[in-house]
Amino acid sequence: MAAPKKGRNASAQSKPGRSLALILIAIAALTGGMFASGHTTPRLGIDLAGGTSITLRAVAEPGQESAINKTNMDTAVEIMERRVNGLGVSESEVQTQGDKNIIVNIPKGTNSKEARAQVGTTAKLYFRPVVATEVSGGGATPTPSPSASSSASGDSTDKATSSATPSGSTSPSASSTTQGRAVTDALKADPTPSTSAPSGSPSASSTPSGDSSTSKLEAQYAALDCSKKAARAKAGDGAKPTDPTVACGQNSQGQWQKYILGPAEVDGTDVKSAQATFQTTTGAGWTVNMKFTGEGSKKFAATTGKLAKNQSPQNQFAIVLDGEVVSDPFVQEALTGGSAEISGNFNQESAQSLANMLSYGALPLSFQEDSVTTVTAALGGEQLKAGLIAGAIGLALVVIYLLVYYRGLSLIAILSLLISAALTYTIMALLGPTIGFALNLPAVCGAIVAIGITADSFIVYFERVRDEIREGRSLRPAVERAWPRARRTILVSDFVSFLAAAVLFIVTVGKVQGFAFTLGLTTLLDVVVVFLFTKPLLTLMARSKFFSSGHSWSGLDPKRLGAQPPLRRNRRPARPAGPVDPKEA
Repeated sequence: MAAPKKGRNASAQSKPGRSLALILIAIAALTGGMFASGHTTPRLGIDLAGGTSITLRAVAEPGQESAINKTNMDTAVEIMERRVNGLGVSESEVQTQGDKNIIVNIPKGTNSKEARAQVGTTAKLYFRPVVATEVSGGGATPTPSPSASSSASGDSTDKATSSATPSGSTSPSASSTTQGRAVTDALKADPTPSTSAPSGSPSASSTPSGDSSTSKLEAQYAALDCSKKAARAKAGDGAKPTDPTVACGQNSQGQWQKYILGPAEVDGTDVKSAQATFQTTTGAGWTVNMKFTGEGSKKFAATTGKLAKNQSPQNQFAIVLDGEVVSDPFVQEALTGGSAEISGNFNQESAQSLANMLSYGALPLSFQEDSVTTVTAALGGEQLKAGLIAGAIGLALVVIYLLVYYRGLSLIAILSLLISAALTYTIMALLGPTIGFALNLPAVCGAIVAIGITADSFIVYFERVRDEIREGRSLRPAVERAWPRARRTILVSDFVSFLAAAVLFIVTVGKVQGFAFTLGLTTLLDVVVVFLFTKPLLTLMARSKFFSSGHSWSGLDPKRLGAQPPLRRNRRPARPAGPVDPKEA
């Protein structure tokens, strides 16, 4: 049985070049991918690249102060993280500060303006029937939308009456100057607006009840000037979903319109998912496709069925997001397919922004932006410089120690460190565009700590080889016999390090995760380098005369190591000639 085992060992020793070729091919492939992708340097976090820091303060609705609690704050943080990450932002940080504040850190290189809008927007979505609408301030000549599917039917006059009564009379309005966005049933899209005569007064759901509330609503509508930012911000303040209200929205011509809207028929919780898509077949451009829940589908079908019986503008419904009308499409027939498409005056950014907020849901609280601070990379750059100097000093000390103590073996260790550094750098550069990884100061610290972990693996293996030589074995058998014991020790040590990094990554947030991620990555690479580079390279070196002869500068000189005489098989001494002692027989 000894012969086959020896043959296997000999085969393993004779093909270390395969492992070396494999790891070199991997490095070449990663380097080629890095240059091909155009990302030749790792992405930097906010502490190294600079960025924007936003402080948001939670604001409770009147009488609902208890809504500001830990549960709702944690939910808000989770939703904000999903929104920012949905924009492709890397290394963003969203965390609570105190009882009412949330801090959002966004690295440089991202659309901070869009991110600011995303994190602070409550994203309360309602579908409300339109009672009346006109260009804010009046006097504007309505311009038909270029898309037939977003044009309102009915008469086209120069302006709407500024006091459109929310009753049965439906004076022509400037609703033909719409948002330029239409909602069509995803299964039955028909862009032709209905030209049939109205079947009667608007539905009860779109008619404010009570003379006093009607008069108050008319007064608000008459006084509302949506061209003013302050007026837009206060439009509809305090209105409940079940109440009629006024609102503002911008049409496709860039003009602000004001609306009287009925009670909400469908809300954002009835939307199951939303996705921005580019329509090439219909020529609609960027659209937002929505899918409703089972209950939402019923509500939407019932609402559109009622609106389809009315004339313009009361055959329209407004999609109201955080009090602002983002679309006011007309309805020709009940949309019963359970899905809908918002199309028209979208670009990629606006379509993805709306789909992002619809998909990730509404915040449980309203937030006010307290401060926005631009973070410079100067401080982080100084800290990085100090960290790199410390890392260079540590690396230099490791190299000096290896040269003094291991002499020729230090060449193998230094080459292994260089291979590990090349793998780490290329992988970090590629992880930026793929998973959004960004290098921050803690991550740099993790990479510096990894130098010690990698060097420790070399030392374990080298000492095992030396132990075998001390026992009297020659170098080539010593390299192979030492490997199983060293391998077990290296795997156990790296497993403990990786487990600690994984636990740290799971239980922490923010920048500490960067340290844990880098530590875990470099620990895995240590195993790869030791198995595919260090051990095969030492096997090849053991065949050279410099190492195999035990040169004094090889680090494997038997005399310096205090080696025992070569191991030999024990033999019984030859018996002298003569009679045999009966006791020995």
